[in-house]
Amino acid sequence: MEHTEVLTRYTANFVDELAKSGVTDVVISPGSRSTPLSMTMVQHPQIKEWILVDERSAAFFALGLAKESEKTVALVCTSGTAAANYFPAIVEAHYSRVPLLILTADRPHELRDIGAPQAIDQIKMFGGYVKWFHEMALPEASDAMFHYVRRNASRAVQTANQGVCGPVHLNFPFREPLVPDFNLENIWGEELEENRPFTPFYDGIKQLTSEQIEEIKNLLQHHKKGLFVVGPQTNKQLAQVIVTLATKWQIPILADPLSQLRTGEHNKGNIVETYDAFLRDNAIRKSLTPDFIIRFGAMPISKAFLFYMKENAHIPQFVVEPFVGIREPVGNSTNMVHVDPVLFCKQVEKHVPHQSRSEWLETWIKMNDIARYHLVNEEDMKLTEGNATRILLEQVPEESTLFIGNSMAIRDVDTFLMVSEKRFSLLANRGANGIDGVVSSSVGAGATRRRVTLLIGDLSFYHDMNGLLAAKQYHLDVTIVLMNNNGGGIFSYLPQAETKNKKQFELLFGTPLHLDFKHTAALYEANYSVPKSIESFKAALHQSYQERGLSIIEVKSDRTENKEWHRNKWQQIQSEILQMRCE
Repeated sequence: MEHTEVLTRYTANFVDELAKSGVTDVVISPGSRSTPLSMTMVQHPQIKEWILVDERSAAFFALGLAKESEKTVALVCTSGTAAANYFPAIVEAHYSRVPLLILTADRPHELRDIGAPQAIDQIKMFGGYVKWFHEMALPEASDAMFHYVRRNASRAVQTANQGVCGPVHLNFPFREPLVPDFNLENIWGEELEENRPFTPFYDGIKQLTSEQIEEIKNLLQHHKKGLFVVGPQTNKQLAQVIVTLATKWQIPILADPLSQLRTGEHNKGNIVETYDAFLRDNAIRKSLTPDFIIRFGAMPISKAFLFYMKENAHIPQFVVEPFVGIREPVGNSTNMVHVDPVLFCKQVEKHVPHQSRSEWLETWIKMNDIARYHLVNEEDMKLTEGNATRILLEQVPEESTLFIGNSMAIRDVDTFLMVSEKRFSLLANRGANGIDGVVSSSVGAGATRRRVTLLIGDLSFYHDMNGLLAAKQYHLDVTIVLMNNNGGGIFSYLPQAETKNKKQFELLFGTPLHLDFKHTAALYEANYSVPKSIESFKAALHQSYQERGLSIIEVKSDRTENKEWHRNKWQQIQSEILQMRCE
């Protein structure tokens, strides 16, 4: 069998096995050495290709697509620094537990380490950020080799999805010529009729034994002032079972904005969503000492909650994780419960007696009501960042996705997202918490053809303007609310802002860009507006949701005014709560 046929059948068997293992989308950055993979991916009838020329943007696009679709997404690039540009998104995928399949083309072994062009060391180049690395064999034509590629394709997809999800890297050395021949008969192999993976994997569900349940029950049976905390997580079944347990136990639930608990049709009587606003006060934190804390999901975004955890290091704490892994950055002595969180709630609920309405729960609810009143009722109708975020959260459409940038964007959503019956999902890159790649990730989420709204700051937007090309190229429905305070607004709240050298602060931390983003909108053919009032902002949002394609709504603000506006809100809330506690 001559080279081209060997190359074609080898690659086609691999790609076909990806499809049988559940891969439906591949993001390709064109290049020469990756020709066999790219062309074969495009040829396969069950795989949808997305062509993005910038590898860094492509990887974050794939990340967003994988988050929204909850499926493994494949990435294909050529050899050399193309693969290195994947690194930031792979780091984020690792920490946010998102399955990606990284397929890098490479020079064959005889062209490595001799000064050949576009030949860098790609062996284990992503280090510990991938769950599995494998250097694929050079193409050969035999049943054993076809079974080899199918086995590794199946294993790669399953590994990305098993346990704690994450990225997997396969490196493909290819010799020239590189162009497959799709006129060959039966290139997808004999297994085409079997619609199942070459190596099926079966994962069981973890649950506690009766002895373990009894042990936890004995630890908690005399404690009444419990606290549930739900951080960033995506399990759609958790909301109902945890509110059922909390209602029976009569304890509050502190729900992070990415917990998926603040929105939806489940009961929200025990949910406290404004805790970040009042836990900022040291006296209030001291008045709310719990008997135990049980946390689900990652650590919440709120820094005030982090202080609260540190100050209560002596009380029993539990972290419920579906798989083995440690996400406990506070450093407290913690009971790690590795079990399916939905089953955990159902198991514990059977052993918890019905409690009457508790003063402990009432206290949290009263504080939540006070904070909610000050955050929702706004007498000053100026278009501040806070007011714009609040209005956006009210206007975001049902059954859509809100993608949230880091730094101030996610913190404003934490502050202003109130409980609601509206059904929409919230996503963010909160693994490594970087400001890079956010535009591309949000556009990737829109590749599912679900309408996406992105809330983002000007620095993060600038970092990833290349991501807008995919929205233009594929006519995706994305509304971007761009909070432009001309720099890094988050630093205004940090100790760096207290320096007396304001010029140095602006140079190193404020970092004003002085960019006119209307030119960016024109470059990518986006609908663009700069509302000056709350009413014009509402109108711009409404219009963007009626139109197809990309819209950019720029809200201009001042960093110093924004800081004082937020601090006044927090002070009003804390003063009223402290007064209530003294009465």
